[in-house]
Amino acid sequence: MPERIVCLTEETAETLYALGAGDLVVGISGFTVRPPEARKKPKVSTLLDANIERILALQPDVVLAWSDLQANICAELIRQGVEVVCFNQRTVEGILSMILRLGALVGRAAQARAYVRSLREGLHRAMQRGQQRRRRPRVYFEEWDNPLITGIGWISELIRLCGTVSNF
Repeated sequence: MPERIVCLTEETAETLYALGAGDLVVGISGFTVRPPEARKKPKVSTLLDANIERILALQPDVVLAWSDLQANICAELIRQGVEVVCFNQRTVEGILSMILRLGALVGRAAQARAYVRSLREGLHRAMQRGQQRRRRPRVYFEEWDNPLITGIGWISELIRLCGTVSNF
């Protein structure tokens, strides 16, 4: 079971805190904002760059990453002998699956199942409200400008779930 975790993206740090495992986090992405107490941890990365020396100095049991955008960071950490788990969630179901796998990884499987259940309930409530809309507004969501990212699956799913029309 890992006791020292570096999170290269904000969603894994936020999820660990939600599961009651924030004490395992020893390093975070500079983009991490939730929960506020996570911001007190050393910042070791952005989405596309990481300070490998700072990560190694934290002596993590595991580093959590996301997607091909962090493949070079992952490869360098692996070459340095660090265990890396790289998630690649792109859909709402993928996100929920990531939470369950992360919970199992840190010995918080029951908490992860409860968290996923509560998220599913929130999604269901949002869908019910969306179905009651009389008007379906068009929504454009731009996540990043360089490279341009607008169509990641889970964003489009949530936009549609809320009873709107997405641009994707």
